Order: sequence, then C-alpha cells, then structure tokens
Amino acid sequence: MEAINHAGAAVGILASDGVVLAAEKKITSKLLEPSKSSEKMYMFDNHIACAVAGITSDANILINYARLAAQRYTFAYQEPMPVEQLIQNLCDLKQGYTQYGGLRPFGVSFLYAGWDKHFQFQLYHSDPSGNYGGWKATAIGANNQAAQSILKSDYKEDCSLNDALHLALKVLSKTMDTTTPTAEKLEFATLTRVGDRVVYHVYTDAEVEALLKTADLTSAADDS
Repeated sequence: MEAINHAGAAVGILASDGVVLAAEKKITSKLLEPSKSSEKMYMFDNHIACAVAGITSDANILINYARLAAQRYTFAYQEPMPVEQLIQNLCDLKQGYTQYGGLRPFGVSFLYAGWDKHFQFQLYHSDPSGNYGGWKATAIGANNQAAQSILKSDYKEDCSLNDALHLALKVLSKTMDTTTPTAEKLEFATLTRVGDRVVYHVYTDAEVEALLKTADLTSAADDS
C-alpha cells in the first residue's frame, strides 16, 4: 500500500458517453529516456483498459494474466469477456497471494474502464487484497484522499466525456506535486463507442497540450 500511495496519481471518471482515465507520470530524473509506450495505461482487450498505480513490474504480471484470460474466454465463447467477470478473475488471483505463506501480495492498484453489452460503460477499482468495486469517479495513488474529495464535490451524473476530461485535469492539477501541469507529466486515455465498436484512445502529447490550453481558457472565462 505504501508503494501505491507514493506512485503517481491516477483518476477514473465515468461519463454518459465513455470513460476517462488520467494519470500523473512521475519523472524521477531529467536523464531518464521517456518510455515510448504508455507508462500508466494498459489495454487488456479491445473493450477493457486500465490505469496503474504501484509497482509496475507487478502490474505487468497481472496485465499479462488478464490478457490471456480475456483471449481464452473469446476463443471459448466467440464473444468479448464481460468486464466484471474479467476483473473478478484477476482479483481471485490477487486474493490468493494474500492467503498463503511465502508469497507477497502484488503491490499495485488498478482502475479499470470497460464496456460490455450487459452494463455498458463501467469503471472499477481494485487493490492488492483482491477487493474490487464499481465507481462513478475515483482516484488512486499519491494524494488520493484530496482527489476523492474534489471528485465528490464536482462530479455530476451524466456528464459528457469532455466535462469528464476537464474534471480529471482539474483533479490532477490540484493533487500533483508541481504547480504547472505539462504534457510530459500527464497521461490521458478514453474509452468510447463509435458505431458498434469500442474505441480506446491514448492521448498524444499534442492532444494533452491542446486539452491544457482549453482548460486554461475555460477557467479564465469563468474568472471574468
């Protein structure tokens, strides 16, 4: 839990037309080569993605397990695995590591964003104990208590994806260590539906920069 509380914050927000995942990238040294792929966001299957807080190497083991479980289900039943069933499967594995001697729990928390035909868009959170729950908006990682209280006061039912993106940005900018959020320090991903396809999109640096600009414009307009 200590590793999770010191990890870069991650926020998940459920909107009427999608799910937003946003995370803070912790840059430990200027000399570090930034990772080419996403550092905090991962895809399990075409309809499920997650954000990670904690020990990334532990997360990689669980992500590979979840990807395999999702593909086995699709192979057996010729349809995508229901979101909650995959999360329950993963959490059963996590729980096993808390039960037996000689093993340590996986030091990682997840936020899961998914869509299935049973419950449409969904957002879940799980911790190292194997507990999981569905949320409308939640946060994990550093300063998650402060983030939760902002979400509690500012989250509106049936908000649009755009509103959810701006709320996620507001939460991260208030809980990050730095006063000036930049594209290098933030990661955004959305899970939406286009026609009958679920689309997972990780924002590029240019898109994050554009989002930061529009957020500044809206806050300036509010002040005037």
